[in-house]
Amino acid sequence: MNNKTNAKNLFRTTLIAAGLSACLGGAGALSATAYADDATPHSDGIGAAITDTAVTTKVKAKLLDDSRLKGSKISVTTTTNGAVTLTGSASSDAASAAKELASSVDGVKSVDNQVSTPSVADTVASKTDHAAKKTGKFASDSWITTKVKSDLLADSVTKGLDISVKTSNGVVALSGTVASQDAVDHAEDVAKKVKGVKSVDSSGLKPSGG
Repeated sequence: MNNKTNAKNLFRTTLIAAGLSACLGGAGALSATAYADDATPHSDGIGAAITDTAVTTKVKAKLLDDSRLKGSKISVTTTTNGAVTLTGSASSDAASAAKELASSVDGVKSVDNQVSTPSVADTVASKTDHAAKKTGKFASDSWITTKVKSDLLADSVTKGLDISVKTSNGVVALSGTVASQDAVDHAEDVAKKVKGVKSVDSSGLKPSGG
């Protein structure tokens, strides 16, 4: 009787152990699968998330306080387990400075600098547009008029000639009396070479023999 009872108990214990093993194995596999599917970078735990948030705040403050980054558009996009990602647009010097500043913050383990740097041509174009907006077209027209007059006076053919110069929106109008048609054509060529001149109207410039 005791032998039968012991055999039943042993069989029952074996079944329970097998069932637990299967459940634990299944849970482990499920956990591993869920972890594999979650490929998005994230902070390792609540403590790490709080630390990353603090790091982001410190980096932003560091960038705002540096005079080298004035006018730059740099953002601290993410901080994950101490890895900081910078994005935006700035000069190459400003981008390098931003990476240097971010790296110096306590808690930063690495910096992924994704800040784009505009080309020299883009920078020059931007400065030109800014200057044009600041001075306005009247200042530009005034400068063109002065420059054309100066070049005409310095030219061996047109110096000493009574030539009036007016400029409107980059269009130069020449008027007066010159010695010949060749002098008219030459004065027009001199004016056309001045930077900012869109076109030259020499219809008001008359040869003395015409």
